Amino acid sequence: MSERTDFEQKLATEARAVEALLDQLLSSDIRADEIARPERLRAAMRHGVLNGGKRLRPFLVMESAALFDAPPQAALRVAAALECIHCYSLVHDDLPAMDDDDLRRGQPTVHKAFDEATAILAGDSLLTYAFDVICAPETAISDTAKVALVLALSRASGLGGMAGGQMLDIEAESRRPDEAGIIRLQAMKTGALIRFAAEAGAILSGASDEDRRRLRLYGEKIGLAFQLADDLLDLTADAATMGKATGKDAARGKGTLVSLHGEAWARETLSNLVAEAEALLAPYGIRASTLVAAARFVAERRN
Repeated sequence: MSERTDFEQKLATEARAVEALLDQLLSSDIRADEIARPERLRAAMRHGVLNGGKRLRPFLVMESAALFDAPPQAALRVAAALECIHCYSLVHDDLPAMDDDDLRRGQPTVHKAFDEATAILAGDSLLTYAFDVICAPETAISDTAKVALVLALSRASGLGGMAGGQMLDIEAESRRPDEAGIIRLQAMKTGALIRFAAEAGAILSGASDEDRRRLRLYGEKIGLAFQLADDLLDLTADAATMGKATGKDAARGKGTLVSLHGEAWARETLSNLVAEAEALLAPYGIRASTLVAAARFVAERRN
């Protein structure tokens, strides 16, 4: 069995664990201090979350946590919380006022399956619920670790992170950014949550500042690699393969690093980013082999 196949099986196994927890978290059971769970809103949240996907970001949380021997169940809950935020961003990103997409992971987007108002509320609820999941008593880590995770995830997902990056992406439709602007946009919109995912395990375990720095930089490298690979696929893959519309950035005149430098440059840069990610993990030896494989997988992904 190939290294890639082994990795993909592990990715799929951990994705199933995350989905099982998300299914439980989004059940009809009312939690302490909740008044009710409106069924239509809950159904829309489930549609936006329990619809497949590789669950790469949760996987990075769980594997970075394993690197530092953090409690697996706590890591799983933080992974699920991060996936709530990622999926909220997709629900809102698909709205007519944003990217206006009808298809996500091969299924109708939430606003198509329900309606726009419900999709907005589903995204709002997933965003809020993420912090509930981290802070709940069931996440058995210290309060210090919970505060650090909430702060890091807030910074990664808000004004100076993902949401700010989405704003820059909207502005890029009317005012094409230069190379530095593209890098900043992508580091915020896509890279910030991936960076958090990689660093989260070190935060969970109370690892050293140097460990956090290394995992954070590793996350930045593979975050850029993820976006480069995504831009390549947007040019070369079809909608059936991707499970969503392709070619939209080019149609809207949005600048990407691939459009600036070409496919050959992008593939060489991907190779360099993987090498840099591996070098950051070198001090951990074989214990970091899965995270090394994750960097290669991100750079070589086909959908």
